[in-house]
Formats: sequence, C-alpha cells, structure tokens
Amino acid sequence: MKIVTVDQMQALEEASAAAGTSTDTLMENAGLAVARLSREAAGGAAGVRVLVLVGPGNNGGDGLVAARHLRRWGAEVTAYVLRPRRPEDTRLDEAAGAGVTVLHVNDDPQGRLLAAALRRARVVLDAVLGTGRARPLEGEVRDAMLAATAARAANPGLIVVCLDVPTGMDADTGAVDPACPRADLTVSFGFPKVGHFRFPGAAYVGRLRIVDIGISPDLSRHLDLELLTGDWVGERLPDRPSDSHKGTFGHALIVAGSTSYAGAAYLAAQAAARMGPGLVTLASPRGIYPVLASKLTEVIHLPLPQDEDGRISAAAAGVVGQNLAQYSSVVLGCGFGRSAGLVELLQGLLVEEPGPRAPVVVDADGLNNLARIPEWWRRTGFPLVVTPHPGEMATLTSLPTAEVQSRRVEVAREYAAKWDVVVALKGAHTVVASPDGLCRVSPFANPGLSSGGTGDVLTGIIGGLLAQGLSPEDAACCGVYLHGMAGEMARERLGDAGMLAGDLLSLLPAAVRDVRLDRPA
Repeated sequence: MKIVTVDQMQALEEASAAAGTSTDTLMENAGLAVARLSREAAGGAAGVRVLVLVGPGNNGGDGLVAARHLRRWGAEVTAYVLRPRRPEDTRLDEAAGAGVTVLHVNDDPQGRLLAAALRRARVVLDAVLGTGRARPLEGEVRDAMLAATAARAANPGLIVVCLDVPTGMDADTGAVDPACPRADLTVSFGFPKVGHFRFPGAAYVGRLRIVDIGISPDLSRHLDLELLTGDWVGERLPDRPSDSHKGTFGHALIVAGSTSYAGAAYLAAQAAARMGPGLVTLASPRGIYPVLASKLTEVIHLPLPQDEDGRISAAAAGVVGQNLAQYSSVVLGCGFGRSAGLVELLQGLLVEEPGPRAPVVVDADGLNNLARIPEWWRRTGFPLVVTPHPGEMATLTSLPTAEVQSRRVEVAREYAAKWDVVVALKGAHTVVASPDGLCRVSPFANPGLSSGGTGDVLTGIIGGLLAQGLSPEDAACCGVYLHGMAGEMARERLGDAGMLAGDLLSLLPAAVRDVRLDRPA
C-alpha cells in the first residue's frame, strides 16, 4: 500500500478524474466510508448523537456526506459549519434535506450552541481542514478544536473521528498546531499520508483506517514509499513443504555476545530459530558458552576466542571465516561491545577477501565498530542488511540524532543508496530502505518495545528469514513486520509497561501463522 504526500494525493485525484472517476464520486465514497466506520465505532447509529464540524473545502464535503448517511441510519446529527461553503456546493442542502440540523458559527458568537452540541454528542467528526495546506489554526477553527479537546477531557466516552488528518496536523511533516485535537480514529482516504507516521502527529492519529474511495491502484504504481501490510508479508514468507527436512530451510550463523551482554546472544539466536531455519549456530565467547548452551538446547554452539574483558577477540575471525561457506545467513553484532579487536574482526570478516558468500545482517555494536572502518561500504561485495537505531545511524552517518529522527525516510533512503545495502532504521514506524530508493514503513509504534534486547530479537528474525532464501529487502521488511506484530500480541496480553524482549520469542510463530492465514489465496 502506497504512502503519499499532499501533492501526490492531489495529483492522484486529478488523474482519477481524468480517467473518469469524478471528485464528486470520490467524495461520496469517502463520506460513506466515514459514516460506516463511525457507526462501527459507536456500536450502531440509531439514536446516536453525532456532531460534524464542517470546514470550507472537500474535507467538509466528505463530512456532510457522512452526516447525511448517519442521519438516514437513525442518528441524531448536527452539522456545525465553521467556514462558509461554496454557493455551488449542494451537500449542505442535501444534508439538511436528510434531516441533519445545521448550525453556523456566525449565528453562535459566544460558542454556546457549539458547547451544547459537544456536551450532547457521542461522536464528533472533525471534517474541517483535512490535508489542505498546513497553517496555524486561528479564529473560529482554533476555538472549535480547543472546545472539542475540552469536551473529550470532560467526557472520556466521546469518540473523535478525524477525516484524513486531525485539523491542525501537517499531513506531510507530522507537525501539529497547539490546538490540534487527538483522534480516536482517523479515516484516511485512498492512501495513508506521510504525516501519519511522523511524530508528533503520529501520536494524534489514534487508530488509522485506510479506505478505498475509487482511485485505481495503477495510478500510484510509480510511487516509492509503501506501508507494510500483513498480506504483503504473508505472500513472501517461504513455503513449508511436507517433504522438507532441516537442510531445506537453511543454516543461520549468529556471531554475538560478550560477558556483559550474554542475553543479546541468546535473544538473537532464539529469535532466528523461531523463524524456522533448519539449523542455527551461535558463535559466542567461550566464557559465556556454558550459560548459553544451557539455555539454547536446540542451537549448535561454536565457542570463540575472547579478550580479557570477555568480548570476542580478533583471533575469532579465523575460526568463523573457515566455516562461513556452510551458512546461508550470517548475523553480526548483537551484544558485541566495542573494542579495537572487534573492529579487526569485522575487517577480517566483511571487508577483506574473500568475505562471506551468504547475506549478512549487522546490528548494534557491530555497527558502532563497523563505523570505525573508513568507507567500509566500498569493500563489501555481498548482500548486506544494517539495522541501526537512530543513535547508531547517527554514528554511521555523522549526522545529529535529531536530524536522523526528523528525516527518517530521507536519511534511510539516502544511505541505503550510498552504501548499497538495505537499511532498517528502527524505532516507532521502522523504515526499511532499499538501494533502489524504495522505502517501506512499519505500521507499528509500540512503546512496549522500548526496552533492551528487542533490537536483538529483530536482528535474529531477519537472520532466520535470510537463511531460508528471502532477499535482503524481503527479509528485512518481513522481519520488521513480524517483530511489530509479536509486539502487539505481547502488548495485548501484558500491557506496554514491563514488556520484555523475551516475551516476543514464543509469539513469533503465532505471528507467522497469522500472516500466512491473511495472505490471499
């Protein structure tokens, strides 16, 4: 599913009109979809009191269409018009003709009618500004948004439904006006918008639903930003034939761990195993091998030389390198720590000839050590996935972390092309960028995943998928989605405070099962 900017959405609407689907048709489809979702959110329409805040443009028109349908289904609907409608627009008259009560802001100088309507309402539809050009909220619009926010605070049962974006949110940047209301549900027309996945705006969207309004998917095929979906992931997961054996699904090598971070090695190896490769080998410092061997009974172990601080030493390059040909994927970095020896290890494994034949994923301190090798990307000749969090991306790029966060898609795309690797920039709405410029965005933003070790789980997932033959792009995208889905399952069971990385491990097979069930037949 494509993600669009405001300009791209306007171009798609114009192209759709040129292809024979008029703006009126798009508006009717949008309003009907909003009405249906509002009815669903309220548990029905009959007798439900609905207030529609109506702006001057197409967003207001969508709201009036929704008002008309909700009234015909038995809701008690009031339309509060905040800005004059165009004289040629008949939707206000059509709504009134259907029995919608129409109030005008000019007839309510003290805001008492609005305040009364908000007190009575069960559902408020924000159909004021939508994706139009972002500007500071002023006058009656600002006052109405503040009144809606106050009403929601006074009545927690009030349901706020925003059309395309909450009024006061920039649909491109995610910036929000101080008066911007927080939605319980945002209904996005045709395509999700870039701002839905950029903070602070992403925190105002609530539950996001994308509805088809009649724009042909063919018109958007050229766009290079996409939202990851379960059916897309399900179509790319490897098949599991009945006559398979452990050699069918590949062999993942996990090079990870140190005395201080033994848990990272465990999490990465167990996550890889939960993805379904036939074999997983964990190569870890010999000092922590006994602990890991007792916890990971299904994993093959390769103890490695270590330095005096319990980190993998440079001498391990020879031990690992002589066995590389037998592995179908390699994971490096989880729980490494930082040292000159680890830089030398990565130099020997990744930069010097002959290098690995299998695809490699590098994470955590693997990336921090890799950043100390000048122009490392010019000397890697194998498929590579890097999975930095914003701080690690800042180290790799020498950009401020704040810039990485404010330009997540742009930074991931730029450096995926520069380094010729797949970049999975972690965080809320993780971004996966390919060297060809295509970016995909995770739908998940889960504070429960903001704890140590969840990144190690993601890296292991990607390594397990690479072992089974997925391309680096597909392995990274599928891994990010499955990791996020397992996080949502854990949040549903446990809440988002106190969730641990290990809680995801047993849920990964269920996440795989569910996306397989969702994929088209």
